[in-house]
Amino acid sequence: MMTFILFLVALAGLLIVMRREAGAMPAIGVMVAVGIVSWIFGSGWLTLVLFLGAGATAAAGLPGFRQGWLTPKIFAMFKKVAPKVSATEKVALEAGTVGWDGELFTGQPNWRSLLSNRHDGLREEEQAFVDNQCTEAISMCNAWDLAIERADLPKELWDFLKKEKFFGMIIPKEFGGLGFSAKAQTAVLQKLAANEMLMVSVGVPNSLGPGELLVKYGTDEQKNHYLPRLADGRDIPCFGLTGPRAGSDATSIPDTGIVCKGKFNGKEVVGIKLNFEKRWITLAPIATVVGLAFRMFDPDGLLGKEKDIGITCALIPRDTKGMEIGRRHCPIGQPFMNGPIKGKDVFIPLDYIIGGQDMAGEGWRMLVECLSVGRCITLPSGAAGIAAYTAGTSGGFTRVRRQFNTPVADMEGVQEPLARIAGKTYIAQSAVNHTANMIDQGEKPAVPSAILKYHLTEFQRDVLTDAMDVHGGKAVTLGPRNYLGTSFSGAAVSITVEGANIMTRSLMIFGQGAIRCHPYVLKELAAKDADDIQAFDKAFFGHAGLIFGNAARSFTQALGLGRAEVPFDSASRRYAQALSRFSAAFGLCSDAAMTTLGSELKMRELISARLGDMLSNLYLGSMVLKNWHEGQPAQGERELMEYSMTLLLNRIERALDEFLNNMPNRAVALVLRGITLPLGRRWHEPADDLTRKIARAVSTDTPIRSKLLAGVWTTEGAGGIENPLAQYNGLLKDYDRAEKLYRKVTKAYAKGELPMTALHPEDRFEAALEADVFSKEEAEFMRKYEAVVLEMLTVDDFAFDEFASNKKAVIKHNAA
Repeated sequence: MMTFILFLVALAGLLIVMRREAGAMPAIGVMVAVGIVSWIFGSGWLTLVLFLGAGATAAAGLPGFRQGWLTPKIFAMFKKVAPKVSATEKVALEAGTVGWDGELFTGQPNWRSLLSNRHDGLREEEQAFVDNQCTEAISMCNAWDLAIERADLPKELWDFLKKEKFFGMIIPKEFGGLGFSAKAQTAVLQKLAANEMLMVSVGVPNSLGPGELLVKYGTDEQKNHYLPRLADGRDIPCFGLTGPRAGSDATSIPDTGIVCKGKFNGKEVVGIKLNFEKRWITLAPIATVVGLAFRMFDPDGLLGKEKDIGITCALIPRDTKGMEIGRRHCPIGQPFMNGPIKGKDVFIPLDYIIGGQDMAGEGWRMLVECLSVGRCITLPSGAAGIAAYTAGTSGGFTRVRRQFNTPVADMEGVQEPLARIAGKTYIAQSAVNHTANMIDQGEKPAVPSAILKYHLTEFQRDVLTDAMDVHGGKAVTLGPRNYLGTSFSGAAVSITVEGANIMTRSLMIFGQGAIRCHPYVLKELAAKDADDIQAFDKAFFGHAGLIFGNAARSFTQALGLGRAEVPFDSASRRYAQALSRFSAAFGLCSDAAMTTLGSELKMRELISARLGDMLSNLYLGSMVLKNWHEGQPAQGERELMEYSMTLLLNRIERALDEFLNNMPNRAVALVLRGITLPLGRRWHEPADDLTRKIARAVSTDTPIRSKLLAGVWTTEGAGGIENPLAQYNGLLKDYDRAEKLYRKVTKAYAKGELPMTALHPEDRFEAALEADVFSKEEAEFMRKYEAVVLEMLTVDDFAFDEFASNKKAVIKHNAA
């Protein structure tokens, strides 16, 4: 018995040492101390085991011993098996910064570092712009009119966008722009997202485009000429990156620029002869200036010895000879301005290169650095805005749509998707707002940008699918009254552009994060490249300590022992502790995958994707907790926070379980399961009671509904287009009174107090007035209320040949 007790003491002591990553000496101390006590109590075999363990730990763990025999052997082996990092991968890895995403790799994230920079809202001028200019712009948009009737924004809207400098949000004020923060850009795009054509048209020039590249890399001459013109809309930019053979793999650009001599403005100069074919270029049909990425070569050595200069970015005026531009693609559901650009033997001078000749060959680095920020803002902000607007309309519709004499929002089959819509909206808003705040604090979040782009656009698709289901026939019938159909169709665009989601999930999130964010991997690779054995020794054995630490933290916290200390309130503390626990499990599994698969991990995309899912949901959960911690919770927000966190933790645990089920090394997988999931899966889908509460909250006039919708278009703006969400909000404000009167008239009809032929609500209201069931005031109120309800339920119809572009091909089926 004593031997068993001493064994447990030794185990507990070692677990404590490992959890704290205290190093070899404390571990040796624990084993020697317990070994001596074991010897005193006559437990010889335990004493032997502990002394042998202490000796092995000393030999392998103390620098004075290991550096003489163990480190050289490990270093030699590491050089053989370490993955080779290509030049393009190296640029991507070095781009951006590592912040909270790096903390999640440590297994013991420092929550105070996350909470140190509060989101304090927008500047006064920024908030005024969101409230006024954005409201007016979106109120000029009807989805059917823009997508079907015009396939464009109205001229008065283009003029307004230029006048109010919507295209100059990122351009500094000294160049005539608005100089907005990342938080403000996010807020603008969430407000405009009620119409995706408008959101994309504004978002893209402020994201990946010449404006951002010029601000960061342009010459003074380029900045002084172009930035004022881009800010006020005299120039409309586009950026040509993708082509028929270069989509998500932008490094495979086949477009060439050959350094040569040619004529420019009547003089012979050294320049570049371009041949290119680009497609899927947003704003290309109307652009006046084209940013272009191409592979630059100098076969004759006119610029120096380097023949293959590399990817380069240039800025080319629309009227440049040899460039074909103006044709359009038709993006599904949302025909925003998008089209191809071609060029044959287009000659440009060297000073068209963004940043001048010194930036030749730096295009890939420029693009990666810009993408890391732009991908965090445009599409994720649009997704969050679309989700919020959809949550508002879905809640409103399901409350006023009655079947079986009850609002469909009270049916549990409808409540489930309503709660999902609300939860994913809350997560998306938290993620974009607080990541934008990080950008304003100086971060350039490369890995979070991939997380937000993938997961929030997937949320957008999920939310719209659920919304289509709860709307039924209202949403599947296109027309001016349909506020969902074109957005639902257009969701595929967000899934595909700026890095296809399949690739982002399976390659980018974990593939980049595993090296970029890991506390030691990049240091180990750098030591290998520098052939620095001392640096390698420090990094490798620090890495080993991290592995043991994460194993100990994963196991003990999974058993409910030694939960992490977190600076959160009682409502959110257990969720932060769960994220800390899964952070340790994620770090341990990441190291196990990299160790057992080595360079093969690059090709095991399903394994990488599941690890990426764990990292992503850890990040999204962190943003939800930060949002909860910093805000003033509205009534009902606690339930929404709990729903969202339960959903994310369930997703983390499911990804962990699937990773363990499919890890190729089954022995290692079995050990990992015993460490990370010793009690099995514990986080289930949100409970039904929580689902009911959230569905009720989002479909009635509640504080949490108002808070969810605070950043989207909720008013009847100056542009004159009716806002369905404003109409629903008006109906919900009167819903309690209307519901009592619905019940009153239904009860009277059931009792036979009203004519049996009074089947329409309007007929019953009139009959109720005649029978003194309703007062005149009640009848008038219900007439007006039901008229708006009927309008919200009504769908459009058209002339028989309306949709045929070739009227001659229309068959007159019933012609006499």
